[in-house]
Formats: sequence, C-alpha cells, structure tokens
Amino acid sequence: MSDKITIVVPVKAKPEYREKLKQKLQKLSCLSNQEEGNICYVLHQVADNSEQFIIYEQWKNQKALDYHMNQDYLKTFLIESKKMLLEEIHGTICYQVY
Repeated sequence: MSDKITIVVPVKAKPEYREKLKQKLQKLSCLSNQEEGNICYVLHQVADNSEQFIIYEQWKNQKALDYHMNQDYLKTFLIESKKMLLEEIHGTICYQVY
C-alpha cells in the first residue's frame, strides 16, 4: 500500500452563503495546492445542486496531511465557514487499491 492519502470532502452550503463559501473554498484550494506535501487539491461544484461542493485532495503521506491540518489558513476557514454550512464538514480518508 502507498503512503499517499486521498480525501473526499463534501461541503454543503446554506443557499444564502453559496457564493461566499465558494470564494473561500477557491482560496483554500489555491493555498492548499501550494503546500509541498500536496499532490492535488481540486474543488468541484455538483452539477445539479449548486449548494453542494466536493473537495478531492491527495497528500504524499500522513506527515504532509498533518502539516496541512495545522495551517492557520485552514483553521481560520473551518471557524469562519461554520455559519455558512448546512452540516459540519467531514472528509473521508481513502487509500488507493492496486
């Protein structure tokens, strides 16, 4: 098994905060992609539900993910976004099957 970690994160916005949350998610994606241990961090918006976003992210290893989770910009996003969300953010950690 590879050390690479994949995470799929659904994010559900309250309708009145959809655009503001989208902007914050775009900024988060940009900053996350600049991290050394990042392989990819891609933001998607669900085609038939504009309040639903999906983040697909990959990290080189657990150390890279731990570093990401401790970044001030991520911590700030998690605090600031709470009022904009329909439900709490929970990612699913996955490992590629070969």
